[in-house]
Amino acid sequence: MIARTYHVADAVPHRVDAIEVGEVPRKGARTATLGDAITLSIEGLKDFFFADWRCDLIDLIVIAAAVEYCDLSVRRPSWGWARSFDLLVAVHDEEQWSAPCVRAALEEALTFLTGDRWSISFTKRRDPVVKIKPHRFAFDTPDKVIMPYSDGLDSRAVAAIVEDQEKGGLVRVRLGSKGVDSAKVPRKKRRFATVPFDVRLGKRQRVESSARSRGFKFAVITGIAAQLASVDRIVVTESGQGALGPILDSSGQIYPDYRVHPTFTRRIEHLFQSLTSKAPTYEYPRIWSTKSETLAKACAVASPPTWHDTRSCWQDSRRVSFKGARRQCGVCAACMLRRMSIYNAHIDEPASEYIWEDLGAAEMENGAVAGFSGMSQAFRDYALAGILHLDHLAALSRSELHQRMVRRIARETAEALGMEMAEGERALMSLLERHRSEWLAFLVSLGNRSFVARVAMVSPWH
Repeated sequence: MIARTYHVADAVPHRVDAIEVGEVPRKGARTATLGDAITLSIEGLKDFFFADWRCDLIDLIVIAAAVEYCDLSVRRPSWGWARSFDLLVAVHDEEQWSAPCVRAALEEALTFLTGDRWSISFTKRRDPVVKIKPHRFAFDTPDKVIMPYSDGLDSRAVAAIVEDQEKGGLVRVRLGSKGVDSAKVPRKKRRFATVPFDVRLGKRQRVESSARSRGFKFAVITGIAAQLASVDRIVVTESGQGALGPILDSSGQIYPDYRVHPTFTRRIEHLFQSLTSKAPTYEYPRIWSTKSETLAKACAVASPPTWHDTRSCWQDSRRVSFKGARRQCGVCAACMLRRMSIYNAHIDEPASEYIWEDLGAAEMENGAVAGFSGMSQAFRDYALAGILHLDHLAALSRSELHQRMVRRIARETAEALGMEMAEGERALMSLLERHRSEWLAFLVSLGNRSFVARVAMVSPWH
């Protein structure tokens, strides 16, 4: 597996040392001090290491934190995309991590995911991480499946579907800041409820927002959970638009977003195989389904989930609050996909969940809740990008201009999933056709005078 990167061959690497307090950094290196810039969560470690204390997995957590530090603290170039990193990390077993197969697998996964160049080396820790007395957990059923869980629409829907199919044994690994999804679950049965590390950067140090390393963090966390729960299946919850849309509709000089694509998680599997000789398998049960189809299937199970308290919006809650209540913006790409999918799944959702209550308004300003004073050019840009993203995806199934690109991504996806190439092409074309039908139905529901429909109609494929 060879990663494709957008880096310049002679780029000067950014040198970062993730080392212990009192250790001398390399010349010219920025220091991400362990215990200060990078801290391990006591609660997180208790929730993860409930059965076995694994120094190799502790090291992997620290490496993921160091990668996040690098990613957020170095701005991408104004022309181009890639950066080059020379990262040194203090680990318990320097020899294990320096093994060529482990180091190559780690660098390959990061390079493919972020589009940057990574060179990672290791030094031995002076002070091992002190073992924490874990929680004791009581389990009613054997663990069967690990699921990365954000408590958004997709994860809540797929959790309901998997629970219905497996009849128990689903282990949710929390990816957000809150606890596990259900307050009814007793504390003694809550595992993987907290991300086990924190990266601290000052406001002036946190300069990059693309945050592609989040995909590495979440893949590593779910992989570690699988190791510790002795489960070999990890279910990825994204539907087709979420897993494939960012790659099919990447723009400008942006490197394609592979964070939830099987070509990336296959590399994570290879990393775990190289490090521990035991690799989980990431499954994609909804990758050829639209988000609407996934929601409809979840609504049809014996105990369907509720949707009213889920959140999809990309916007900071401070920007989309109204009269002290948190809302979603309703116009960013994530909100637009949510609203289209909820409409096509025939789920009722009050317009008051959003700042932009009325997408059928002729002008964007008139669609916002009366009294909202936060209208800005940034919101206009988010709305324009959200509309055009869904519209461009809808055009791809019948676009001769993009046919070669669509086929390449279909073949790439099929190969990662172990499918025949022709089967992958048929599956992707069918997905895009169904997305197109859902998008057009949503536009019709808004009316041809809607600002959403008028922006979409500017696209040449209409």
